[in-house]
Amino acid sequence: MSVTIKDVANAAGVSPSTVSRVINKKGVISKETEEKIYAVMKELNYVPNKTARSFASGSTMAIALVIDVTDVRAYSNNYFNNSVFGIETVAHQNGFDLIITNGRRNGIENFVEKTVLSKKVDGIILPETMAKTDFLRKLDEIDFPYVILGQPPVSHQWCNWVDINNVQGGQIAVEHLLDKGYGKIAFLSSGEKEVFNRNRIKGYQEALIKHQIPVFPDYIRHCESSLENGLTTAKEMLTGENPPDAFICSDYYLGIGVKRAVAEMGLSIPFDIGLIFFDNSPVAELVEPSITTVDIDTFGLGQQAASILINKIKDKKLNGRQTLIGTNIIERESTQRLRRSMS
Repeated sequence: MSVTIKDVANAAGVSPSTVSRVINKKGVISKETEEKIYAVMKELNYVPNKTARSFASGSTMAIALVIDVTDVRAYSNNYFNNSVFGIETVAHQNGFDLIITNGRRNGIENFVEKTVLSKKVDGIILPETMAKTDFLRKLDEIDFPYVILGQPPVSHQWCNWVDINNVQGGQIAVEHLLDKGYGKIAFLSSGEKEVFNRNRIKGYQEALIKHQIPVFPDYIRHCESSLENGLTTAKEMLTGENPPDAFICSDYYLGIGVKRAVAEMGLSIPFDIGLIFFDNSPVAELVEPSITTVDIDTFGLGQQAASILINKIKDKKLNGRQTLIGTNIIERESTQRLRRSMS
């Protein structure tokens, strides 16, 4: 027979309500009594019933990460996996379960009804691509806690959100390439609609202007993320009238495509062409030559999102928390042009 809260109370010489207050961290209990109850719980191998605690507190002690399972590329990568690990780590530390659910299965309205209004979770984390205005307004109307994973458009700035500082990422990528002797820097973006891509390009442009380097519109290309697109776009640019001598790519698919284009044209990385891509994927270290990356702390992104959400669950008045996580350069062989002149 499993140990009950009454068993713990009898063994500790206190009332069941006192044990309940200790478990739920409510009320004022002396440190001596609290330590005694915890010792008895450990001795009796008592595990609090989470369902019972949920009924008592009005909380499910669960949060949900909402995804769109039809967007395979967005959710089948290290970026997403590391973010989930960060979310799960903070959730576990705070006694919450993490549920990953498909927000597209039967439409967002159905999701609100089945997951939010039925109180299956205490709060949700939404990727920026799923943070539609009408949906957010519905959540606000019922005062339901949520955090956006990724920086939303300006029109959503009242929301709680957390993102990588992508403007800074674009800036430091340009600064690094300039320091390494490159001067004609192109940017290959995986799309022009996404806020993160627009912010990276903004940082790229700001850094060029700061150094009084012309911003050539033809040096900024948008193409769907794939090795093939990186290959064809890079070849087109390298055979043009004013070819770049370095590429910044918004992901490693485009970056590896650029690398292949450079090789097929008989050019060299890093001496003819410099190459950087965002996200420190294992691919960057394993290829030859290894690729310099803009490292983005996706684990920290998940941690911050979960922390903000749990704080929001505990304090419904918490609003307007916008957090940007800094980036840094991990230098490898693909940008070491000056190595030849120094040898």
